[in-house]
Amino acid sequence: MSSLEGADALNGSTGETFPAADIAEELNPGMNKNFEVDPTSSDISTSLQIKKQLEETKNKKKREEKDATQKLKSAIIVSAVVAAVAGAVFALTKKLRENK
Repeated sequence: MSSLEGADALNGSTGETFPAADIAEELNPGMNKNFEVDPTSSDISTSLQIKKQLEETKNKKKREEKDATQKLKSAIIVSAVVAAVAGAVFALTKKLRENK
């Protein structure tokens, strides 16, 4: 048994080597145009984007409905105040005419 064989035996090596790496791609990652996309994570990302878009549209519709309701409430309150003031003015003028 030679020393090299003994070292391989100690390291648990079975003679297999690491796969060869493309040095040019490793040293220049900007030059690598071959992107591998994981289909599972891509699907998850797409579904999350769709959910987010749906949620945004629902929230926008709710805000629009809320705004319309708020405007209607404001208009009703303002008209009620105007009617109350007008009634008070008429009542006051009537009282003043009676006192003369």
